[in-house]
Amino acid sequence: MYMDCNTEEIPKPISELEKTVIEDFALFDDWADKYQYVIELGQKLLPLDNKYKTEEYKIKGCQSTLWIHAVRKNNRIYFYADSDSTFVKGLAAVLINVLSGQPAKEIVDSHLEFIDKIGLTSHLAASRSNGLSSMIRQLKLYALAGSEGLTT
Repeated sequence: MYMDCNTEEIPKPISELEKTVIEDFALFDDWADKYQYVIELGQKLLPLDNKYKTEEYKIKGCQSTLWIHAVRKNNRIYFYADSDSTFVKGLAAVLINVLSGQPAKEIVDSHLEFIDKIGLTSHLAASRSNGLSSMIRQLKLYALAGSEGLTT
């Protein structure tokens, strides 16, 4: 479940959220259904304010345009994203569902093993795989920065 900075709810640990993603993807028999599920996850993301759809928030290395904004609140990092591609927005949603609302150190230290376990890496084109790596790198950089440059 997507964590917004306006909630007081404490998210489950990353390891539990990863297990949930693995279980959710196991419900689908083929990759066409899994791709559709990724797109549906992206459609559920809260809209990203247009003021964050600038070069400053644009993720370099993505084939499509993707913006990610991070907010620190109560020593947790919350992520918001949007893309001109419904699939890329869905990929961002998968990551955000696992990482948003977590303490910065946990985000930085996460291995995100669920990505390989659901077969995502092996089913993405090289350019999409590079984009996914860029997303992960940026989310971890935001977390590493902690409060620097992040709104509260």
